Amino acid sequence: MSRKVDELGRMVLPSELRRRFRIHEGDYLGIHVEDQRIILTKVETGCVFCDSGEGLVAFRDKYVCSSCLEGLHRST
Repeated sequence: MSRKVDELGRMVLPSELRRRFRIHEGDYLGIHVEDQRIILTKVETGCVFCDSGEGLVAFRDKYVCSSCLEGLHRST
């Protein structure tokens, strides 16, 4: 898969990649370099379930808010 970079240095991420990685308008992508590769990483800023930014706890590279965490505990 390849995409052309425009005169302002922009490119479009294909819709199938945006769906697969749940990338939506307004999301942030981290950019870093490894060897000769440019790596894009979705920056998680909210709860994986409700997108809240309050009371977040990190779990396996994702964030869960305290409210959803309580709901998970109740469901088990």
